[in-house]
Amino acid sequence: MDEPPFFTRDGDAYLPGAACRGPWDPRSLHGRLIVGLIGARIEARHGDPDFTPARLTVDMYRLPGLDRAHVTTRVVKDGWRLKVVEAEFLSGGVPMARASCQFLRRTPAPHGEVWSPPAWSVPAPDDIAAPSDPRDTLGGMWAVRPIVGAMGDRGPRRLWMAEVRALVEGEDLSPFARAALAADFASPFANAGDAGLAYINSDVTLYLHRPPAGEWIGMEVVNHHASDGVAIAECWLHDKRGAIGSASAAALARGTKRIGA
Repeated sequence: MDEPPFFTRDGDAYLPGAACRGPWDPRSLHGRLIVGLIGARIEARHGDPDFTPARLTVDMYRLPGLDRAHVTTRVVKDGWRLKVVEAEFLSGGVPMARASCQFLRRTPAPHGEVWSPPAWSVPAPDDIAAPSDPRDTLGGMWAVRPIVGAMGDRGPRRLWMAEVRALVEGEDLSPFARAALAADFASPFANAGDAGLAYINSDVTLYLHRPPAGEWIGMEVVNHHASDGVAIAECWLHDKRGAIGSASAAALARGTKRIGA
C-alpha cells in the first residue's frame, strides 16, 4: 500500500491523518475508520486462532473530530465456545462510540445440508477495469471495481472494494480488520437514492461465518427500507471464494443537527 496510513501511533493513542476526513464534515472522522479501528484493536488484544469473530456491532452516537483517539476494551464473557468483548472509542478523551464483538469457537461442521442463497456469479476484480466515473471511486478511499449499478441507481448494486492504505502505520491489515473497514459502506451503498445520500448511519453490524480471503471484498445491496426518517440497510459480503457474511446499518435522515447534539 503506497498511500499514507489513516492513523499513526503515539503510545496508546491513534493520530488521524488527512485521509481520515468523513463525508459529513471536513473536520470529522469517517465512520468506517471508527468501526475498523475498534475491530482491529479488539482482535489484536483478544483474538484467538481457535475462534472466529462472528459479530461486531458498533453504535456511533457522536461524530468525532480529528483528535487523538483511544480504544478501550474489556472481556465480558470468556467461555470455551463463546467470548464477548466490549469496546469504547474515545476522541479527544470523549466517548464517541461503543461496540460489542462476539467470538465463536471453530468446530467441525455438523452432518446434513442446509439451504443457502445461491452464490453470486460475477467477474473477478482483476477482470474489471478501474472506474473513470467519479461517482464510482468512493472518494479515493478504496480501490473499487464496479460490477453492476452505482450509488443512487435503481436496480441491483454490486461492487468489489479493496484498501489502498494501512489502517495504522506499520501494522498489517488482518482479514477481520479488512471486513470491519468495509462494513460501514453498507449504509451509503444501500441508502443512497436518486437525490444523493440523505441518511447518516448511527450503527454498523458485521456478521461473518469466516474472514475474507484476499484483499478484495464484494458487496451486494440486498435491503433498504425507510419510514419516518429511519432507514435500515443490508449488504451481503463476498470474497473471491464465495459468501462470507453480511453488513447492516440503521440510519436517520440528515437534518440540521449533528449526531450527538
